Amino acid sequence: MSSNRSRKSKKKHRMPGMVLTLLLLVVSILFLFMLSLTQLLTNTHVIAAAAICLLAVLLTFLLTRNFRNRLTFVLGTAWWLICLGVFAVGGVYLFQTQSTLRTIAGIQTEASNISAYVLTDDPAQTLTDASGYSFGILSTLDRENTDTVVSRINEQLGTTIQTAEYAGLTQLADGLRNGEVGAVILNDAYLDLYEEFDGYTDFPTSVRALTTEVVETTIVDPADQAQASAAPSLDENPVLNIYISGSDTRSSTLPSRSRSDVNILASINTQTRQVLLISTPRDYYVPLSISNGAPDKLTHAGIYGVQVSMDTLSMLYEVPVDYYFRVNFNGFVDIIDALGGIEVYSDYTFDTGNVQGYHFNEGWNTVNGEEALAFCRERYAFSSGDRQRGKNQMAVIQGVLNKATSPAILTSYTSVLNSAEGCMETNVPYDTIAEIVRQQLSDGGNWNVVSYSVDGTGDSQVPYSMSSSVYVMIPDTSTVDQAKSLLAQVAAGEILQQP
Repeated sequence: MSSNRSRKSKKKHRMPGMVLTLLLLVVSILFLFMLSLTQLLTNTHVIAAAAICLLAVLLTFLLTRNFRNRLTFVLGTAWWLICLGVFAVGGVYLFQTQSTLRTIAGIQTEASNISAYVLTDDPAQTLTDASGYSFGILSTLDRENTDTVVSRINEQLGTTIQTAEYAGLTQLADGLRNGEVGAVILNDAYLDLYEEFDGYTDFPTSVRALTTEVVETTIVDPADQAQASAAPSLDENPVLNIYISGSDTRSSTLPSRSRSDVNILASINTQTRQVLLISTPRDYYVPLSISNGAPDKLTHAGIYGVQVSMDTLSMLYEVPVDYYFRVNFNGFVDIIDALGGIEVYSDYTFDTGNVQGYHFNEGWNTVNGEEALAFCRERYAFSSGDRQRGKNQMAVIQGVLNKATSPAILTSYTSVLNSAEGCMETNVPYDTIAEIVRQQLSDGGNWNVVSYSVDGTGDSQVPYSMSSSVYVMIPDTSTVDQAKSLLAQVAAGEILQQP
């Protein structure tokens, strides 16, 4: 009888410790599951993490197995609370990391907003009110999306609307203003182009949308995507060419399609840790991949979709462009602030022409988000204008990369992740990103980042997307050839020096 009582007493004294140990075991298993799910750590790191978790559970069991030993039990409980907190917080970090990366990465579709516009003082308030109108459309530009929306409108109204074709954007605007048509159907991204036409800068504010249709398209051809999914690992094919597209909209979110103000080709050799950033001016006068050889401003490629921008740069530099990374520089403000500011190098001492009038010194400058944005946008303070702006944009990107890969990121990790969503996206697969992270953790080492800007001369031409002469930059072929040479050196595994 007394032995039974003794066994029950021992069991009773061990029960609290067993409960604590079991709870920690469950939490540690969940933590390890989240850790493996991210695919961001090598097998060695995962095994090490599992060993640490096992030791934490065993130590908890040893310290809390006897409730009667109050001192060791209190110490064990304190240890249990610390471990529980570390595993719980770590699990939240891991979940947020994976969630954010999967939201940003692997994008394969692109949305275009196509609207039916009337003049602001037009009596029509709904699409039904305008069912008897003639609708102006562009004869060739964005015709596939336009035809899709015309079909949808016909479906909604239960009738076939009348359409009138116009050769260019100015003719389309004139048709609406002069009363030749009552409405126009236009890709929202094209409204920005009117800023470049004398006499039409107010057109976007003189119209309002009766309806907006979202047309989704595949960024990468399914056949190409199937091929990409079977691509070799970074060990076999270590070089990635990524198009970095920067949109300088006033919104903090990323527009579906818009002119690209920043056009940077990043060539990354993951084995040699060499990164080459090539900046191409937005006004570069080059054939687009869809223009049948007709030259256009590079910035206009963005209104036809990011794939057109990628293909156009691929044609210009004669290298495959594997992926894209789109960022809204206005949304970048939050990321830089979340990082606690960044260091940027300025080639000149200058003041910006915006309302705040920020001042930058030649050399290194510590900047917050708003200051970095002003640094990126300024071009009128420089004799080289847009060329220097491109260099400054690359300097900001380098500053963000340097800060994001430093230990300082640990204090602002969640804030940076929260800021990243909505202002950037990429079609780099999650698995590829995870492989790069694993490779960096395994091999270590610093990255050598070199930048280069192609150049040209100003001229006035009629681009493919427009119907009258505007400023363009005729490429300097010698600088383009130099960029091609640098790209070849990266692919060959050479380490570059800043040109």
